[in-house]
Amino acid sequence: MLRLAIQKSGRLSEDSLALIRECGINFLSTSYKLKTEATNFPLEILFLRDDDIPGYVKDGVADLGIVGQNVLVEAGYPNLEVETLGFSKCRLSLAVPRADAYPSIEALQGKNIATSYPNILGRYLAEHGVQANLHTISGSVEIAPSIGLAEAICDIVSSGSTLLGNGLREVETVFRSEAVLIAQPNLTAEQKDLLEQLQFRMQAVRRAKRSKYILLNAPVSALEEVRRLLPGIKSPTVTPLAEAGWVSVQSVVQEDEFWHITSQLKAVGAEGILVLPIEKMIA
Repeated sequence: MLRLAIQKSGRLSEDSLALIRECGINFLSTSYKLKTEATNFPLEILFLRDDDIPGYVKDGVADLGIVGQNVLVEAGYPNLEVETLGFSKCRLSLAVPRADAYPSIEALQGKNIATSYPNILGRYLAEHGVQANLHTISGSVEIAPSIGLAEAICDIVSSGSTLLGNGLREVETVFRSEAVLIAQPNLTAEQKDLLEQLQFRMQAVRRAKRSKYILLNAPVSALEEVRRLLPGIKSPTVTPLAEAGWVSVQSVVQEDEFWHITSQLKAVGAEGILVLPIEKMIA
């Protein structure tokens, strides 16, 4: 059995549990239990503080973990990363009061900066030749300038609304982060096999989320142009229609290219374009 540690609450926890369920793994999740066991896959899920997950995995208490890259790198264990998971994306940024001038990062020389990520920030400042006084606090970092603790902060940013609400503005991106799957280095052969099975499912789910299934009708005269626009996984499926001179085309398009491609398809004569979500996609 594999032991997987995830954050016990919050957005990262919700996204992690959703991914596991989308992998076809069933389990009972309750607000008061700190662990649960899957009913159809040899997996036990531990619900822990995110800051504790890298250490638990490194020490072998948990075999796997899902954690933010920011937490993993701050803890000093980036070598545990197995693969990125594509969700819970955010950035670690420097911010200053909106009224303060900020010509460049050199403006922070000798200043006080409040952060929960002194290691990542310290390396970033050193790379830019800036020496500052770092005040490590575990929460409510945004309040530090207004109470006189620091002239700037470095904290996780998603939308930026929290900074705005506390009279701050983002001035530097220090580190970009997303959820990652991590594993302890001493897995047995059986555990490695289970990890590969889990990764296979996760990759199928992620691949499907990035893609759309598209069906359309097109005149035979435009088929070569349609095929050029829709390469598909290998090539599109083309089926003659009852109406002479027309074909039905089925293919897969990437989510971030979808609108651009559909406008081009319409321009070459495609009609009746249908777009469907893909639940799983096996490469």
